[in-house]
Amino acid sequence: MPALSAVPAGASVVPGFPARIKTSCNLYSFNGPLTSGAMSLEQVLEFCAEIGFDAVDPTGYYFKGYPAVPDDALIYRIKHLAFSLGLGISGTGVRNDFAVPDAGKRDADVAHVTRWVDVAAKLGAPVLRVFDGKVMPAGVPKATVLDWIVNGIQRCVTAAEAHGVMIVLQNHNDALKVAADYLEIRTRIPSRWFGLNVDIGSLRTTSDPYAEIAMLAPYAYTWQVKELVYRNDKEERVDLKQIARILKEARYRGYVPIETLGPGDPKEKVRRYLDEFRTALAI
Repeated sequence: MPALSAVPAGASVVPGFPARIKTSCNLYSFNGPLTSGAMSLEQVLEFCAEIGFDAVDPTGYYFKGYPAVPDDALIYRIKHLAFSLGLGISGTGVRNDFAVPDAGKRDADVAHVTRWVDVAAKLGAPVLRVFDGKVMPAGVPKATVLDWIVNGIQRCVTAAEAHGVMIVLQNHNDALKVAADYLEIRTRIPSRWFGLNVDIGSLRTTSDPYAEIAMLAPYAYTWQVKELVYRNDKEERVDLKQIARILKEARYRGYVPIETLGPGDPKEKVRRYLDEFRTALAI
């Protein structure tokens, strides 16, 4: 068994254990029908169980009344349905912005995240996704903005730990763009209740997206595996074999949510992409 010293500080891997990958569906894949009312959250869960996912990741947006916290009855209905269908709840997420100059707005978003930590705990979601900020504010040094982001996330992590929920930071090509920025935040918040949500489709400015993904992989608490990656801001179809290799080399153990975007029937797209991902993992 490798010594703990051989594992990067703050890494998510458990020394001595090989990769163990379980599939989840990020329900943003069904954003169209969920927001239009063509499908209910319950119907999406039933479809995901039908095609063999291990879990689902229901973003907070799809609970009636968001950003307000849903009633316990709704939370527990979804939790019970997932259990009945044999689905885990791999995580959930909310929108926040810790890059705004207005400290009051940052405080409000910390309170928003904290309220949804309670939802995640009741839902049985081990992780709650958050973001850095929407845009880098003009005229403000990047170091200052990073301080704001670290402060906001640290307060969320403190609140989440008290509920047994982990906060995961999703790279999203917003205020921050590159893997190094997310690794800096990970280093500055060393809590084991904080990790990364590696979004493979949002590292867009690099000439080698797979190298950036591999940099983040040891610190991943969860993922978003999309159909496209970007090289110097130009999209290309993802090489799932490379993603599977990165997952295995990082010895990732846990859920890997997939997410399909763009036009087309989400049922067909999700079913096809799940098959492609399984095939890549089996090689």
